[in-house]
Order: sequence, then C-alpha cells, then structure tokens
Amino acid sequence: MEYRCRVSTATGHVSTATFVAENEARLRMELEEKGLFLLSLQPLGGVGVGGFSFRLPSRTKKIASEEFLIFNQEMATLLRAGLPLVQSLDILRRRVPNPTFKRVLDDVYERVRSGSALSDAFEAQGGMFTGIYHASLMAGEKSGSLETVLRRYVSHMKVIASVRSKMISALIYPVVLLLLAAAVVGMIVFKVVPEFASFYESFGAGAELPASTQLIVAFSTSIVEYAFIWVAALVAIFVSVSVWVRQPGQRSRLDRAIMRLPWFGPLSRKFSTAQVARTISTLLAGGIPLVNSLDIAAKSIGNQAVAADLGIAAREVREGSSLAHALQQRRTFPDVAIEMVEVGESTGALAEMLNSIADFYDEENDTSLTRFSNLVQPVLLIIMGIVIAGLLLSLYMPLFQLSSLAR
Repeated sequence: MEYRCRVSTATGHVSTATFVAENEARLRMELEEKGLFLLSLQPLGGVGVGGFSFRLPSRTKKIASEEFLIFNQEMATLLRAGLPLVQSLDILRRRVPNPTFKRVLDDVYERVRSGSALSDAFEAQGGMFTGIYHASLMAGEKSGSLETVLRRYVSHMKVIASVRSKMISALIYPVVLLLLAAAVVGMIVFKVVPEFASFYESFGAGAELPASTQLIVAFSTSIVEYAFIWVAALVAIFVSVSVWVRQPGQRSRLDRAIMRLPWFGPLSRKFSTAQVARTISTLLAGGIPLVNSLDIAAKSIGNQAVAADLGIAAREVREGSSLAHALQQRRTFPDVAIEMVEVGESTGALAEMLNSIADFYDEENDTSLTRFSNLVQPVLLIIMGIVIAGLLLSLYMPLFQLSSLAR
C-alpha cells in the first residue's frame, strides 16, 4: 500500500515523499531503519474491507522501463563526454515527454543541485525505483565510476527484458489458441445451441433427443439463463483471490505452491534463480558487499518465496556462513546452481560464476518454453477440434435421425 509521508532526518531536514509498505507499522519500522522520523502520513489509493486492504487502480502514468533505460543510457553518455552531473540532469529532464517522469527528474535535479547525492535523490522518490538501481548509483558514487555503473545497470536490465520477452513470445500462440477456442465454444453455447433448442421444441414432446444433445441443450440453457449469476460469481472469486494474495505472507505461500507444480514449478525456480544470480552478479561487480547484494536481490525479485529464503540466507551469510551452504539449507535453488556458487566462492570469482549461472538457466528456460510451445500448439488444436466437432455432432444428430425417419 502507498503512503504519502512527511519525514525528517536527524539534522532536521523535512521532506515529503511517497513510500510503499505492507502496512503502517511496517512503514514506520523501515523509516526508522533509514534514520528517518515520520511526522505525518496519508494512505494513497487503498481501501480497507474487514481488515483486508487492497490498492485501487492508479491513474498516474507510469514510467516505462524502456524510457527509464534510455534515460540512464543518455546520462551515461553525457557523463562520459565530461559534462557535470547537474548539467546532465538538467539537459535530460527537459527532453522527457512523460509528465510523471519529468516531475520525478525535476525533483531529483533540485535535490542534486542542493547538494544531495544522486542515489539519495532517487531513493527519496518513494519506491518508484528498484533497490538495485539505488545500490548501483551508490556504488558508482563511492567508486567514482558512475558512468560505468550506469552502463552495467542498463546492460543488466536489457538482458532481463530480453529473457522476459522470449518467455512471453513462447506463450503468445498457445494463449491465442485458448482464447480462440473459448470464443468459438462461447458462440456455439450462446448463439447456436439456443437456436437448435427452439427448433427441436417445435417438434413437440414426442421428439426424443439423444442424451448428448439433451446434455448440451441443458448446459447452454443454464448458462444463458443464469449468465448474470455466473459473471457475478467469477468477479467475486477474482476479487477474493486478489484480496487474499495481497495479504502479508499469502503471496509467499502462493509462489511456494507454484514451485511444487510438476512442470511450471521447476521453470519458476530456474527463472528466479537466473534473476537472483544476475542481480547479485551485477551488484558485486559494482562493488556492493555480498550481504548487501543479497538483501537488495531479495527485495527486487518478484517471487516472494524465493525472496524470503534469500533473506534468511543473507542473515546466515552475515553471521559467517558461506553463500553456498546458506542456499543449500533453504532447498529452493537448484543443486547445480549451488555447486557453481561454491566453486565461485572457493576461486574468488563469485560474480563471474553467478553471471554464468544466469546465462545457463536463461538458455535452459528458453529451450523449455520453446519445447512447451511446440508441443502444446498441436495438442490445443486437436482438443479444440474434438470439442467443436463433438458439440456440432451432438446438435446435428437429431436432424440425421429425423431425415432417416422421413425417408
């Protein structure tokens, strides 16, 4: 849930920003950990019902990932050309067409011009940017290589976007087939079957219909007559599931249940492993310590079950355990990845080994999705043909019987 807060630093500097947290108590704890004092807060875009809270759809135009990557690429180019950071921000903020992004850059520009660090200026935007971006900026500022860090971040995000694009492309055709099949079956159930039902009723009660025809007519009649109830039930189920998933801890349980599924479970596990490995590798290459990299990766990953296990592993590493041993205790990541992490730790090339892990599982996921798409396409076509043929045959069977009786 989003909160609009007025906070104060230990030096007395007061600012207003938007933060995202599960609840008010969690927000206060996170602000205290950052050394900020909460003066006031106002919930934004949220509704509470019976102890459950969920966000309302936001009308604010979001910052597209492509637009943000172009901004970072251009800023890295300007910095490499020798322009000061303030001047680079001033040039770029004037060229941004997105009004939301322009307001953000205007605020960042004013903060940097007033003496704030670039990482602090972006972090003050209230959770609009990922933790890996803040950490990358901080590492670049401390090492004096902000331009190099920005280029590394852009490369990291491009690889992740490419992997997601391949996954979506592999699933587009099966989804289109499913939607087409649903549309055809829906047209038959809502349009064709009622016409045949009224036609058969004109023959009177003496016309005995086959069992399959009676079943289809009864099913279509119930769907058409109680369409409003069915739609209301589906909407209620969707809203209930959405509210349940947004409760603390439920998303983690759902992600953990998905990872236990026969085929999608290993695929989800490998995708999360690749994402975590690439994120940690990027942070380590930028000079971020391992423990901090693990914490940032846990907050950046979408799979909450993996994020929880990664947070526990970070605590164990902070207490002196090796990363390979901490990951092995969680039993979330594949054994091959843990063995490669162990080799990377022993050879002192953990960042390079994590990058190799990410490349390995990205290629394996791409192969699995391609095979799945190639297999499911003919299967869906066959199932769709059988269903449609069965429906039409059941509808036309009484006509065949009537024509034989007429002869």
